[in-house]
Amino acid sequence: MRKVGIAASGLTEFSKNDSSIESLMLSSVKSLFEESRNLSQNDIDVVLTSTNDNQKYLANIMSELSGISPRVAHSVESLCNSGSNGIVSAYSYIASGLADVALIMGAEKTDNPGLVLNWDESRGQYKHPIYWASMFASAHMRRYGTTMEDIAYVGAKNHRYAIDNPFAYFKKMFSIEEIMKSKPLTDTLRLLDCSMPCDGSAAILLASEDSIKKFTDTPVWITGIGQKSISAGFTKNQELTSMESNIQSSSKAYKMAGKNASDIDVAELHDAFSICEIIELEDLGFAKKGLGASYVKNLYETNDREINPRGGLIGSGHPLGATGIAQTIEIFQQLQGNAKKRQVNGAQIGLVHNMSAAATSSTVLILES
Repeated sequence: MRKVGIAASGLTEFSKNDSSIESLMLSSVKSLFEESRNLSQNDIDVVLTSTNDNQKYLANIMSELSGISPRVAHSVESLCNSGSNGIVSAYSYIASGLADVALIMGAEKTDNPGLVLNWDESRGQYKHPIYWASMFASAHMRRYGTTMEDIAYVGAKNHRYAIDNPFAYFKKMFSIEEIMKSKPLTDTLRLLDCSMPCDGSAAILLASEDSIKKFTDTPVWITGIGQKSISAGFTKNQELTSMESNIQSSSKAYKMAGKNASDIDVAELHDAFSICEIIELEDLGFAKKGLGASYVKNLYETNDREINPRGGLIGSGHPLGATGIAQTIEIFQQLQGNAKKRQVNGAQIGLVHNMSAAATSSTVLILES
Protein backbone atom coordinates (compact mmCIF):
# COMPACT_ATOMS: atom_id res chain seq x y z
CA MET A 1 0.00 0.00 0.00
CA ARG A 2 1.41 3.38 -1.03
CA LYS A 3 2.11 6.26 1.33
CA VAL A 4 -0.39 9.14 1.00
CA GLY A 5 0.10 12.74 2.05
CA ILE A 6 -1.64 16.10 2.10
CA ALA A 7 -0.09 18.62 -0.26
CA ALA A 8 -2.31 21.71 -0.26
CA SER A 9 -5.58 23.18 1.01
CA GLY A 10 -8.09 25.98 0.48
CA LEU A 11 -10.85 27.52 2.60
CA THR A 12 -13.64 30.05 2.37
CA GLU A 13 -14.86 32.07 5.32
CA PHE A 14 -17.70 30.32 7.15
CA SER A 15 -20.61 32.75 7.08
CA LYS A 16 -24.13 33.23 5.74
CA ASN A 17 -24.37 34.49 2.18
CA ASP A 18 -26.27 34.08 -1.06
CA SER A 19 -23.62 32.15 -3.00
CA SER A 20 -24.57 28.86 -4.64
CA ILE A 21 -22.91 25.67 -3.48
CA GLU A 22 -21.00 25.55 -6.77
CA SER A 23 -19.64 29.06 -6.16
CA LEU A 24 -18.62 28.13 -2.63
CA MET A 25 -16.72 25.08 -3.83
CA LEU A 26 -15.02 27.02 -6.61
CA SER A 27 -13.83 29.60 -4.10
CA SER A 28 -12.04 27.04 -1.92
CA VAL A 29 -10.59 25.27 -4.99
CA LYS A 30 -9.32 28.61 -6.32
CA SER A 31 -7.65 29.25 -2.97
CA LEU A 32 -6.03 25.81 -3.06
CA PHE A 33 -4.60 26.37 -6.55
CA GLU A 34 -3.29 29.80 -5.55
CA GLU A 35 -1.43 28.32 -2.58
CA SER A 36 -0.13 25.26 -4.44
CA ARG A 37 3.23 24.95 -6.13
CA ASN A 38 3.21 23.72 -9.73
CA LEU A 39 -0.32 22.28 -9.52
CA SER A 40 -2.30 22.17 -12.76
CA GLN A 41 -5.71 20.78 -13.57
CA ASN A 42 -4.07 17.98 -15.58
CA ASP A 43 -2.37 16.65 -12.43
CA ILE A 44 -5.64 15.66 -10.78
CA ASP A 45 -6.88 12.09 -11.24
CA VAL A 46 -9.81 12.11 -8.80
CA VAL A 47 -12.36 14.78 -7.86
CA LEU A 48 -14.66 14.13 -4.90
CA THR A 49 -17.37 16.42 -3.57
CA SER A 50 -18.49 16.22 0.04
CA THR A 51 -21.93 17.64 0.74
CA ASN A 52 -25.46 16.86 1.86
CA ASP A 53 -26.89 19.12 -0.82
CA ASN A 54 -27.36 16.04 -3.01
CA GLN A 55 -27.36 17.85 -6.33
CA LYS A 56 -27.07 15.39 -9.17
CA TYR A 57 -23.68 14.83 -10.76
CA LEU A 58 -22.12 17.56 -8.62
CA ALA A 59 -18.57 16.14 -8.69
CA ASN A 60 -18.61 16.05 -12.48
CA ILE A 61 -20.11 19.52 -12.69
CA MET A 62 -17.45 20.86 -10.32
CA SER A 63 -14.75 19.13 -12.35
CA GLU A 64 -15.92 20.92 -15.48
CA LEU A 65 -16.24 24.27 -13.72
CA SER A 66 -12.70 23.82 -12.33
CA GLY A 67 -11.25 22.85 -15.72
CA ILE A 68 -10.42 19.31 -14.60
CA SER A 69 -10.99 16.07 -16.54
CA PRO A 70 -10.37 13.43 -13.87
CA ARG A 71 -10.43 9.66 -14.20
CA VAL A 72 -12.90 9.47 -11.31
CA ALA A 73 -15.49 11.95 -10.03
CA HIS A 74 -18.26 11.31 -7.51
CA SER A 75 -19.89 12.68 -4.36
CA VAL A 76 -19.61 11.44 -0.77
CA GLU A 77 -22.53 11.99 1.61
CA SER A 78 -22.59 10.95 5.26
CA LEU A 79 -24.22 13.89 7.05
CA CYS A 80 -21.67 15.68 9.27
CA ASN A 81 -19.10 12.93 8.64
CA SER A 82 -19.02 13.52 4.87
CA GLY A 83 -15.78 15.50 4.71
CA SER A 84 -13.52 13.00 6.45
CA ASN A 85 -15.14 10.14 4.56
CA GLY A 86 -14.31 11.96 1.33
CA ILE A 87 -10.68 12.15 2.46
CA VAL A 88 -10.64 8.43 3.29
CA SER A 89 -12.11 7.63 -0.14
CA ALA A 90 -9.41 9.70 -1.84
CA TYR A 91 -6.74 8.08 0.34
CA SER A 92 -7.98 4.66 -0.78
CA TYR A 93 -7.76 5.53 -4.47
CA ILE A 94 -4.16 6.68 -4.06
CA ALA A 95 -2.94 4.03 -1.62
CA SER A 96 -4.27 1.27 -3.89
CA GLY A 97 -2.52 2.69 -6.96
CA LEU A 98 -5.73 3.59 -8.79
CA ALA A 99 -4.80 7.28 -8.72
CA ASP A 100 -1.89 9.55 -7.86
CA VAL A 101 -3.53 12.90 -7.02
CA ALA A 102 -7.00 13.59 -5.61
CA LEU A 103 -8.90 16.80 -4.95
CA ILE A 104 -11.63 16.73 -2.31
CA MET A 105 -13.95 19.72 -2.00
CA GLY A 106 -16.69 20.02 0.60
CA ALA A 107 -19.38 22.64 1.01
CA GLU A 108 -22.76 23.29 2.54
CA LYS A 109 -25.48 25.92 2.58
CA THR A 110 -27.23 26.97 5.79
CA ASP A 111 -30.52 25.47 4.64
CA ASN A 112 -29.08 22.17 3.44
CA PRO A 113 -31.28 19.07 3.75
CA GLY A 114 -28.86 17.27 6.07
CA LEU A 115 -29.67 19.16 9.27
CA VAL A 116 -32.49 16.84 10.33
CA LEU A 117 -32.63 13.11 9.66
CA ASN A 118 -36.18 12.39 8.53
CA TRP A 119 -36.06 8.63 8.16
CA ASP A 120 -37.65 7.91 11.57
CA GLU A 121 -40.88 9.85 11.69
CA SER A 122 -41.85 8.12 14.94
CA ARG A 123 -39.55 10.54 16.80
CA GLY A 124 -41.96 13.38 16.03
CA GLN A 125 -40.64 16.77 17.06
CA TYR A 126 -37.50 15.16 18.54
CA LYS A 127 -35.76 14.67 15.19
CA HIS A 128 -33.48 17.67 15.62
CA PRO A 129 -29.90 16.77 16.67
CA ILE A 130 -30.10 18.84 19.84
CA TYR A 131 -32.35 16.23 21.41
CA TRP A 132 -29.84 13.40 21.12
CA ALA A 133 -27.12 15.74 22.43
CA SER A 134 -29.33 16.61 25.38
CA MET A 135 -29.78 12.91 26.20
CA PHE A 136 -26.01 12.41 26.22
CA ALA A 137 -25.58 15.47 28.44
CA SER A 138 -28.22 14.25 30.90
CA ALA A 139 -26.65 10.79 31.08
CA HIS A 140 -23.17 12.22 31.68
CA MET A 141 -24.52 14.50 34.39
CA ARG A 142 -26.25 11.63 36.18
CA ARG A 143 -23.25 9.30 36.13
CA TYR A 144 -20.32 11.68 36.60
CA GLY A 145 -21.82 14.76 38.21
CA THR A 146 -21.07 16.95 35.19
CA THR A 147 -22.67 20.39 35.61
CA MET A 148 -24.08 23.04 33.30
CA GLU A 149 -21.07 25.18 34.17
CA ASP A 150 -18.72 22.35 33.17
CA ILE A 151 -20.39 22.19 29.78
CA ALA A 152 -20.14 25.97 29.36
CA TYR A 153 -16.34 25.80 29.50
CA VAL A 154 -16.28 24.05 26.11
CA GLY A 155 -18.05 26.91 24.35
CA ALA A 156 -16.06 29.58 26.19
CA LYS A 157 -12.77 27.92 25.21
CA ASN A 158 -13.69 27.37 21.58
CA HIS A 159 -15.15 30.84 21.03
CA ARG A 160 -11.93 32.28 22.47
CA TYR A 161 -9.80 30.26 20.05
CA ALA A 162 -12.02 31.14 17.07
CA ILE A 163 -11.03 34.80 17.42
CA ASP A 164 -7.66 33.84 15.87
CA ASN A 165 -9.29 31.92 13.00
CA PRO A 166 -9.88 34.29 10.06
CA PHE A 167 -12.37 31.84 8.50
CA ALA A 168 -14.52 31.36 11.64
CA TYR A 169 -18.23 32.10 11.73
CA PHE A 170 -18.07 33.71 15.19
CA LYS A 171 -15.90 36.80 15.77
CA LYS A 172 -16.76 37.25 19.45
CA MET A 173 -15.69 35.69 22.73
CA PHE A 174 -18.29 34.67 25.30
CA SER A 175 -17.76 34.35 29.04
CA ILE A 176 -18.88 31.36 31.08
CA GLU A 177 -21.66 33.54 32.49
CA GLU A 178 -22.84 34.63 29.03
CA ILE A 179 -22.98 31.04 27.83
CA MET A 180 -24.91 29.91 30.91
CA LYS A 181 -27.39 32.75 30.43
CA SER A 182 -27.90 32.13 26.70
CA LYS A 183 -31.29 30.88 25.55
CA PRO A 184 -32.19 27.42 26.96
CA LEU A 185 -33.08 25.00 24.15
CA THR A 186 -33.45 21.85 26.27
CA ASP A 187 -33.07 21.08 29.96
CA THR A 188 -29.30 20.59 29.55
CA LEU A 189 -28.22 22.63 26.51
CA ARG A 190 -28.31 26.33 25.73
CA LEU A 191 -27.95 28.23 22.46
CA LEU A 192 -24.22 28.84 22.96
CA ASP A 193 -23.64 25.14 23.65
CA CYS A 194 -24.44 24.48 19.99
CA SER A 195 -22.53 24.72 16.73
CA MET A 196 -24.19 26.84 14.06
CA PRO A 197 -25.06 25.74 10.52
CA CYS A 198 -23.64 28.15 7.96
CA ASP A 199 -22.37 28.52 4.41
CA GLY A 200 -18.79 27.50 3.76
CA SER A 201 -16.39 25.40 1.74
CA ALA A 202 -13.05 23.64 2.15
CA ALA A 203 -10.77 21.86 -0.32
CA ILE A 204 -7.77 19.61 0.19
CA LEU A 205 -5.27 17.91 -2.12
CA LEU A 206 -3.93 14.39 -1.50
CA ALA A 207 -1.10 12.78 -3.43
CA SER A 208 1.11 9.69 -3.47
CA GLU A 209 4.63 9.84 -2.08
CA ASP A 210 6.14 10.04 -5.57
CA SER A 211 3.73 12.69 -6.85
CA ILE A 212 3.58 14.93 -3.79
CA LYS A 213 7.15 16.23 -4.24
CA LYS A 214 5.94 18.31 -7.18
CA PHE A 215 3.48 20.26 -5.04
CA THR A 216 5.16 20.78 -1.66
CA ASP A 217 8.39 20.35 0.27
CA THR A 218 6.50 19.90 3.54
CA PRO A 219 3.87 17.19 3.08
CA VAL A 220 1.79 15.90 5.99
CA TRP A 221 1.24 12.15 5.94
CA ILE A 222 -1.95 10.25 6.74
CA THR A 223 -0.65 7.39 8.90
CA GLY A 224 -3.78 6.17 10.65
CA ILE A 225 -7.44 5.76 9.69
CA GLY A 226 -10.30 4.38 11.74
CA GLN A 227 -13.99 4.24 10.84
CA LYS A 228 -17.07 2.78 12.46
CA SER A 229 -20.79 2.94 11.68
CA ILE A 230 -23.22 1.43 14.17
CA SER A 231 -26.61 2.17 12.58
CA ALA A 232 -28.78 5.12 11.66
CA GLY A 233 -30.35 5.25 15.14
CA PHE A 234 -28.22 6.36 18.08
CA THR A 235 -30.35 4.50 20.63
CA LYS A 236 -28.47 1.33 19.67
CA ASN A 237 -25.61 2.97 21.56
CA GLN A 238 -26.75 1.68 24.93
CA GLU A 239 -24.21 3.61 27.01
CA LEU A 240 -25.17 7.26 26.58
CA THR A 241 -22.16 8.51 28.55
CA SER A 242 -19.91 7.45 25.69
CA MET A 243 -20.15 6.91 21.93
CA GLU A 244 -19.13 3.45 20.78
CA SER A 245 -18.20 4.45 17.24
CA ASN A 246 -15.72 6.99 18.64
CA ILE A 247 -14.04 4.33 20.74
CA GLN A 248 -13.79 1.83 17.90
CA SER A 249 -12.70 4.26 15.18
CA SER A 250 -10.00 5.83 17.34
CA SER A 251 -8.72 2.41 18.39
CA LYS A 252 -8.35 1.39 14.73
CA ALA A 253 -6.61 4.66 13.81
CA TYR A 254 -4.18 4.44 16.73
CA LYS A 255 -3.34 0.84 15.83
CA MET A 256 -2.74 1.63 12.15
CA ALA A 257 -0.46 4.56 13.03
CA GLY A 258 1.27 2.78 15.91
CA LYS A 259 0.29 5.62 18.24
CA ASN A 260 -1.93 6.29 21.23
CA ALA A 261 -3.63 9.35 22.69
CA SER A 262 -0.54 10.41 24.66
CA ASP A 263 1.38 10.80 21.37
CA ILE A 264 -1.05 13.36 19.94
CA ASP A 265 0.17 16.97 20.02
CA VAL A 266 -2.94 18.63 18.60
CA ALA A 267 -6.47 17.39 17.82
CA GLU A 268 -9.65 18.52 16.11
CA LEU A 269 -12.70 17.00 17.82
CA HIS A 270 -16.27 17.15 16.50
CA ASP A 271 -17.94 19.46 19.05
CA ALA A 272 -21.32 19.76 17.38
CA PHE A 273 -22.56 20.41 20.93
CA SER A 274 -20.45 21.18 23.99
CA ILE A 275 -21.14 17.84 25.64
CA CYS A 276 -19.67 16.08 22.59
CA GLU A 277 -16.17 17.43 23.21
CA ILE A 278 -16.27 16.28 26.84
CA ILE A 279 -17.35 12.74 25.88
CA GLU A 280 -14.95 12.55 22.93
CA LEU A 281 -11.98 13.45 25.13
CA GLU A 282 -12.87 10.41 27.21
CA ASP A 283 -13.72 8.09 24.31
CA LEU A 284 -10.50 8.88 22.42
CA GLY A 285 -8.28 8.39 25.45
CA PHE A 286 -7.27 11.98 26.22
CA ALA A 287 -9.07 11.91 29.58
CA LYS A 288 -10.26 9.16 31.91
CA LYS A 289 -13.99 8.47 32.04
CA GLY A 290 -15.79 11.16 33.96
CA LEU A 291 -12.84 13.58 33.76
CA GLY A 292 -13.46 15.11 30.32
CA ALA A 293 -15.01 18.23 31.86
CA SER A 294 -12.00 18.75 34.13
CA TYR A 295 -9.72 18.36 31.11
CA VAL A 296 -11.60 21.11 29.23
CA LYS A 297 -11.57 23.44 32.25
CA ASN A 298 -7.79 23.05 32.52
CA LEU A 299 -7.37 23.86 28.81
CA TYR A 300 -9.48 26.98 29.29
CA GLU A 301 -7.59 28.16 32.36
CA THR A 302 -4.14 27.55 30.83
CA ASN A 303 -5.13 28.71 27.33
CA ASP A 304 -3.71 25.45 25.95
CA ARG A 305 -4.75 25.05 22.30
CA GLU A 306 -4.08 21.33 21.88
CA ILE A 307 -7.82 20.59 21.43
CA ASN A 308 -9.77 22.44 18.70
CA PRO A 309 -7.28 25.28 18.15
CA ARG A 310 -9.35 26.85 15.32
CA GLY A 311 -12.38 27.12 17.63
CA GLY A 312 -13.99 23.78 16.88
CA LEU A 313 -17.41 23.59 15.26
CA ILE A 314 -18.85 25.79 18.01
CA GLY A 315 -16.54 28.72 17.27
CA SER A 316 -15.84 28.15 13.59
CA GLY A 317 -19.32 27.18 12.39
CA HIS A 318 -20.54 23.89 10.97
CA PRO A 319 -21.20 23.70 7.20
CA LEU A 320 -21.68 19.94 7.28
CA GLY A 321 -19.94 18.80 4.08
CA ALA A 322 -16.98 21.13 4.67
CA THR A 323 -16.43 20.43 8.37
CA GLY A 324 -14.30 17.28 8.24
CA ILE A 325 -12.12 18.81 5.54
CA ALA A 326 -11.73 22.07 7.48
CA GLN A 327 -10.75 20.09 10.58
CA THR A 328 -8.11 18.23 8.56
CA ILE A 329 -6.80 21.48 7.08
CA GLU A 330 -6.28 22.84 10.60
CA ILE A 331 -4.15 19.85 11.58
CA PHE A 332 -2.33 20.05 8.23
CA GLN A 333 -1.43 23.68 8.94
CA GLN A 334 -0.49 22.93 12.54
CA LEU A 335 1.92 20.17 11.52
CA GLN A 336 3.46 22.40 8.85
CA GLY A 337 3.92 25.14 11.45
CA ASN A 338 1.66 27.48 9.46
CA ALA A 339 -1.22 28.00 11.92
CA LYS A 340 -0.07 31.51 12.91
CA LYS A 341 -1.69 32.71 16.15
CA ARG A 342 -3.31 29.30 16.61
CA GLN A 343 -0.02 27.39 16.39
CA VAL A 344 0.64 24.66 18.94
CA ASN A 345 4.38 24.71 19.56
CA GLY A 346 6.27 21.65 18.35
CA ALA A 347 3.21 19.89 16.90
CA GLN A 348 4.30 16.82 14.91
CA ILE A 349 1.43 14.36 15.34
CA GLY A 350 -2.22 15.35 15.01
CA LEU A 351 -5.67 13.78 15.15
CA VAL A 352 -8.93 14.56 13.36
CA HIS A 353 -12.26 13.26 14.69
CA ASN A 354 -15.39 13.73 12.57
CA MET A 355 -18.76 12.10 13.24
CA SER A 356 -22.42 12.05 12.23
CA ALA A 357 -25.73 12.07 14.05
CA ALA A 358 -24.92 11.16 17.65
CA ALA A 359 -21.85 9.23 16.52
CA THR A 360 -23.84 6.73 14.52
CA SER A 361 -20.75 6.94 12.34
CA SER A 362 -17.28 8.22 13.22
CA THR A 363 -14.00 8.70 11.40
CA VAL A 364 -10.60 9.31 13.00
CA LEU A 365 -7.46 10.29 11.10
CA ILE A 366 -3.90 10.38 12.44
CA LEU A 367 -1.59 12.82 10.62
CA GLU A 368 2.18 13.17 10.94
CA SER A 369 4.66 15.74 9.68
